[in-house]
Amino acid sequence: MKKPSIPKGTRDFSPVEVTRRTYIMDTIKANFAKFGFQPIETPSFENSETLMGKYGEEGDRLIFKILNSGDFLRKVDDATYAEKDSNKITSKISEKALRYDLTVPFARYVVQHQNDITFPFKRYQIQPVWRADRPQKGRFREFFQCDADVVGSTSLWQEVELVQLYDTVFKDLQLKGVTIKMNNRKILSGIAEMMGAEDKLIDFTVALDKLDKIGEDKVKAEMRDKGIAEEAISKLQPLFSVTGTASEKLDTLKTLLATSEIGLQGISELEFIVDAISTLKLSAANLEIDVTLARGLNYYTGAIFEVAAPGGVAMGSIGGGGRYDDLTGIFGMKDMSGVGISFGLDRIYLVLEELNLFPETVTANSKVLFINFGEKEALYAMQAIQKLREAGVHAELYPDNAKMGKQMGYADKRSIPFVVLAGESEMAAASYTLKNMKTGTQDSVSIAQLSEALA
Repeated sequence: MKKPSIPKGTRDFSPVEVTRRTYIMDTIKANFAKFGFQPIETPSFENSETLMGKYGEEGDRLIFKILNSGDFLRKVDDATYAEKDSNKITSKISEKALRYDLTVPFARYVVQHQNDITFPFKRYQIQPVWRADRPQKGRFREFFQCDADVVGSTSLWQEVELVQLYDTVFKDLQLKGVTIKMNNRKILSGIAEMMGAEDKLIDFTVALDKLDKIGEDKVKAEMRDKGIAEEAISKLQPLFSVTGTASEKLDTLKTLLATSEIGLQGISELEFIVDAISTLKLSAANLEIDVTLARGLNYYTGAIFEVAAPGGVAMGSIGGGGRYDDLTGIFGMKDMSGVGISFGLDRIYLVLEELNLFPETVTANSKVLFINFGEKEALYAMQAIQKLREAGVHAELYPDNAKMGKQMGYADKRSIPFVVLAGESEMAAASYTLKNMKTGTQDSVSIAQLSEALA
């Protein structure tokens, strides 16, 4: 019989992993609420027309399509079938798709429920998404996103708050030294204008977004392949060597984009955010201007963010987001600006694990195991367990009257820190023997003392 397996890019999670993931999600969720965001949830799958065309050509290819129910091939005529064109066939056999991210479904939600929403609307959402990507370290086909968005306001104070939100979450996770990279799509539009490649803006940004993955030479090669002229690419060269503080980088951009109105507008927006953060200060993160940051998603129109793990940790971005002025417009709702960020749960987990930053208190274990000596003793133990659970202590009884060694071995393998022995002598004395599994010491205690020791 073939050994069972799971699809590539998906994972099973052990009790320890689930507990640690919950710790991260709870930390993020608590800060979302602290900043005034409200929770919503949307379906795992959407109508294909809701998702397709919102992420650019590359993003569309990574969307998981769901086959229609029943005999779906009957809708495909012989001529279309004979062409063997997957794009033409897909539209006839698949009308739904798994969500690629949480932002587009959120835009759909806003449009669909606009009469019930109070604007500006601050929402958070923690749910899984799916991408038909090539699996690798930190990149999965099924993963959770933790998003916070504000729609209905163009105020740049929202961007300032989102930077603070990133910083607060990473501070609470004890993850210091992360870098919040920031750019503005208006600056990228200005650069394309300066290059004389306005009509190639999407191709330009998609290629530039790969700089940290494939390097300068391959980015330039991809731009050439997309039809961007060599002269235009040469004008881009100063961008690859911009250095200095955030203010110094912005000054360099002002010179480079002196004749671009939209580029200067993007610079002004970044200056506002940088100046505010320099006054408010950050605790765990560093804010950095990255003039080559592009984020390949088409719906961004203003500030864009990407979060890098602390130096020395080989990991892709652990968060990202940006301003999108036109997203709800594609669903028929104009003039509804929004901005949002996302936390990459799975990558944050890997970073915390690599840096050994999970607190010892984050565990899936019971705190105490009661040894089972038989039916009468088990009932006596269960009375104490009931009281301990009412007091918030994680306690359990070994289910079988097995040999002592087996029961103690179970506690040891589970890393349960305390064991309680309650046999005939303890029952006669209305007491319990509490054993510390780490030190090996044991004491005879009353139920009140037991609760106090385990609290």
